[in-house]
Amino acid sequence: MSATRDHDQHQPWMWAEDIWRQKIGKARAGRSLKPAAWKNGARMAVAISFDSDHETFELRNGGGSISRLSQGQYGARRGMPRILALLEKYGVPASFFMPAVSAMINPDEVKAVIAGGHEIGMHSWIHEFNSRLDHATERDLALRAADMLEKLSGVRPVGMRTASWDFSPYTLAIAREMRLLYDSSLMADDEPYELLEDGEPTGMVEIPVEWIRDDAPYVAMDRMTGARPYGGPAMVADILRRELDVAWEEGGLFQVTLHPHHVGHRSRIFILEETIRLAQSKGDVWFCTHADLARYCADECGLSTAAPAS
Repeated sequence: MSATRDHDQHQPWMWAEDIWRQKIGKARAGRSLKPAAWKNGARMAVAISFDSDHETFELRNGGGSISRLSQGQYGARRGMPRILALLEKYGVPASFFMPAVSAMINPDEVKAVIAGGHEIGMHSWIHEFNSRLDHATERDLALRAADMLEKLSGVRPVGMRTASWDFSPYTLAIAREMRLLYDSSLMADDEPYELLEDGEPTGMVEIPVEWIRDDAPYVAMDRMTGARPYGGPAMVADILRRELDVAWEEGGLFQVTLHPHHVGHRSRIFILEETIRLAQSKGDVWFCTHADLARYCADECGLSTAAPAS
């Protein structure tokens, strides 16, 4: 890029067309991977996930707030046992995305997740923002994170979710180099789709997330930054119910992201239970991990992936 074009990076109205096309094309939704039918003929797929950030949510900011660190510890100490017990009660598999440092702090949690038949997915090294890193640093942290999760869980992760869903211009290329089956950080659809990089199919599945289907925007509290909950637990449960009902009507995917230090509290755990019970009441639902969902969609849609089989 010329000096003139680089100088215009903060003046988008000055960009030539190829500049903005390059930016939107770096990681873009390609063909839909919604299968003709879900596994065993189910009408809807349900993929429940948890971001087990724990202490890393504060550590990535320098770890200066002991209060915030203790809030993260609550997620591991009290939230996770409630969540795992509830999943076992209803026989529902789930995906847990863990920063490597979080897994190192809580190795018994990693073992409990695997023992419960759930999935461990990548979620950064220490909940860092990818967009603030150069390529070499982001790549090194991703490789180290995958190695650490494999060491602690005994299973090599096949998917990732970037911390804070912060996806840099390098993230997709790094994920492809690692031969990951799927990503779950982007938001271009309700249904799984194939990721394109610079306009070319990648063979990677995207399982889209959305802040609407995430508990944190509604209930997070940080007195020092001005973040205040703007919705009670009943509101969150109602939003998820409406999302699930329409997913059922459309015969599609219902995907949700929850956090142990939020939903794991006594007054909030019902959000998870009511969501599971509502889905089960439909009577024709496939509950799946994100990895199983990605494999199924890839197989059914004839997607050629570079990811190893489970």
